[in-house]
Amino acid sequence: MTTRPEAASTFRALHQGPDLLLLPNAWDAGSARLFESLGARAIATTSAGVAWALGHPDGNALPVEALVATVRAIASVIRIPLTVDAEGGYSDDPATVGENVARLLAEGAVGCNLEDGNGSPEQLAAKIERVKQAGARLGVDVFVNARTDVYLRKLVPPERRVEETLARAARYQQAGADSLFVPGATSAADLQAITRGTPLPVNVLAHPDLPSAPELQRLGVRRLSAGSAIAESLWGRAEALAATFLREGHSAPLFEAAASYPSLNGLMTRR
Repeated sequence: MTTRPEAASTFRALHQGPDLLLLPNAWDAGSARLFESLGARAIATTSAGVAWALGHPDGNALPVEALVATVRAIASVIRIPLTVDAEGGYSDDPATVGENVARLLAEGAVGCNLEDGNGSPEQLAAKIERVKQAGARLGVDVFVNARTDVYLRKLVPPERRVEETLARAARYQQAGADSLFVPGATSAADLQAITRGTPLPVNVLAHPDLPSAPELQRLGVRRLSAGSAIAESLWGRAEALAATFLREGHSAPLFEAAASYPSLNGLMTRR
């Protein structure tokens, strides 16, 4: 069994190695186990996927207890590092955010995402500081992936986005952040400017307009996250299958491109 210090060290090293870290974000224990079996080197969660699977909207609306239970379930079935999308920490109060993330670390997580959203950089910096302190208390070298929504939420005009992103990166690094997540950034020129402008490993979010993985690596990007894309695709497929079944009652379409029962059942057998 991998110890937590080993998992934390392994996860940190994955951001420094020669290869781009690819994370197909999971939303429950079963999806995490599947992705691990396919060769994922770490498991990250998607806040949207977790929320939808539990009947909640994304956007800091998920009860912390529900996220804690999900993290506990995932950690119990995988042997690779686990990092959790903690959104904005489920509170505006940095101390409460530290307590919330501490609960995730206690269940086996070694990393987390924290986002600024429409809040101030100072507020996220304070949250990061509290999370790092919480990790130290628990003996976990927690890897904090600081997400800035400068691009995703169009917080400043296009010509100022690189500058604003780098200003926030410097503030978050000072607070203890270990990497920088810039969802919505897709331009090769912007990505190169960002990776050259910060010593933090840069994480980007899957997008149809994003450069290829080899090109991202050439541009200096260290981590590529699927985000909610896989969950969205599966929800779309489930919607289409259920709608057709309810409308026509045909069985055959339900089995097209389906994973086999024996393979899925075997995958979930506790090791």
